[in-house]
Amino acid sequence: MNKKDVARIRKEFKPDNTALKVKEIYNVYTQKETGEIIHAESQIFEMLDYEQQVLFLANFKKVLSGQLDSKLFELKFNRDAEENSQHLLFRSLKAKVEEWKLNMNELVAKMYKEFSYETDVVFTFIRAEYFKPTKQKNEEAEEAAEDEVYGFDFILCSVNKIATPQKAILFDFTEKEFKSNSVVDALINLTSPLEGFMYPAFTENQADANHVLYSAGKADAPNPYFIENVLTCNYTMTASQEKDIFDKVLTGVLGDKVASETLSNIYEKVNEMVEGYEDKEPPTLDVHDVKRLLEVSGVENTDNVEKVFKKVVEKEGYEFKSTSLIPNFTSKSVKITTKTANVQLSPKDLKNVRQIINHQGKKCLLIELDEDVNIGNFKLQSERL
Repeated sequence: MNKKDVARIRKEFKPDNTALKVKEIYNVYTQKETGEIIHAESQIFEMLDYEQQVLFLANFKKVLSGQLDSKLFELKFNRDAEENSQHLLFRSLKAKVEEWKLNMNELVAKMYKEFSYETDVVFTFIRAEYFKPTKQKNEEAEEAAEDEVYGFDFILCSVNKIATPQKAILFDFTEKEFKSNSVVDALINLTSPLEGFMYPAFTENQADANHVLYSAGKADAPNPYFIENVLTCNYTMTASQEKDIFDKVLTGVLGDKVASETLSNIYEKVNEMVEGYEDKEPPTLDVHDVKRLLEVSGVENTDNVEKVFKKVVEKEGYEFKSTSLIPNFTSKSVKITTKTANVQLSPKDLKNVRQIINHQGKKCLLIELDEDVNIGNFKLQSERL
């Protein structure tokens, strides 16, 4: 799934929406120490009161929020895993309600074999159907885009922690009196899911039963146990981890000192690849692609690329995701940190930065500018080196 696929389905989680219909919801309350199911309850989603529907739909949108390869990960099932969850999930898409509930209980049981959450949690599962237009709306066409749709069934899971409300004094508008609240009732924190998933993934109007979209609770912090033991998928590196490895490859080839223009050229070449595949899966780079990338970026000596790549990556035939290798080009994502000052700039402006040594032998940071520098209400006076 690319970011547009995820964004399209996320925005459809709203009440009374014909493009996305949530059919059943199944909530499973589990105890943190043992994983014991304290209570489980399934309902037809439309039978919930309107306020509950709104709260749950907002929670499902949270599960599908975040950057790909940072918070959201499209994972491939490990076919060699024991008790492969792919078959269980696939059967559950069309299973009768009782069988679906038993299958979801089996997933919950997998979670607690060798893992436990810090609090009691509620696993919320839904079965839903998403209807996506097969082509863009054409105002001149006689047939509306909604008349030709692709529909696919999916399961979404959201894991949410339980919070105990603090003792407080409340005003009861019905009874017109002040009284203390009850701390017996537990609150489900629907605003910050711990993790979750959607199965199957889909791309280009087709369901992909071999992949699942996993959602981490925090960016760059996926749960390896959930991925490998519950979903039985192959763990994947985050974009941040992959960029660190790519930077080590660059350091091994270029050395620990690099010209800003060279680094800027590398970033711009990779960005061109990413922009060229905006609606599709962006290209990956193997060792030969990395060598060509450095050559077109102005690196003169690339003879040791394969040797460095093999030493750093330690995986035969590894391919980097191009989207993981560069800072965000739409923001000031490059940070220059010194004891004197911190500077943030966009990757495309990196070539305008130089580290120089002045006539007194002191290091200086030189930034080429198109305008005067303002400090409060003053303009900074220019000097000639």
